[in-house]
Amino acid sequence: MPALVCQKCGTKVPLDEPIPRDAECSECGRDLRCCRNCRHYDPAYNNQCRETEADPVPEKERRNFCEFFSFTRAAFRPGASTDPRATDARAKLEGLFGGKPAADRSSDARKKLDDLFRKPDAPDHD
Repeated sequence: MPALVCQKCGTKVPLDEPIPRDAECSECGRDLRCCRNCRHYDPAYNNQCRETEADPVPEKERRNFCEFFSFTRAAFRPGASTDPRATDARAKLEGLFGGKPAADRSSDARKKLDDLFRKPDAPDHD
């Protein structure tokens, strides 16, 4: 049987099923008993769940009381867990403040920091 792995960071889970509701990943600290780690989780389905009788869960990476939870045996897929609510909120925030992409902001911040701590030019003595 394949090892259980946290679908957020890929760390091997040292627990067997049933996974306790309050279990957390030893590496990233995220909840283990959540939709994202369930075998029924599928972003392509309505409510992102293949189990038709399960109640909708809005936050897929937080613990919940779903009675259909069964830890997935799927291999870890890095970057596969993008929270659409976070992406949407970030896009709205960027639109509201007219922000630049993160790479541009970090280079601007670095330049300002360098300017702040740059040693003043030595005065010319003739």
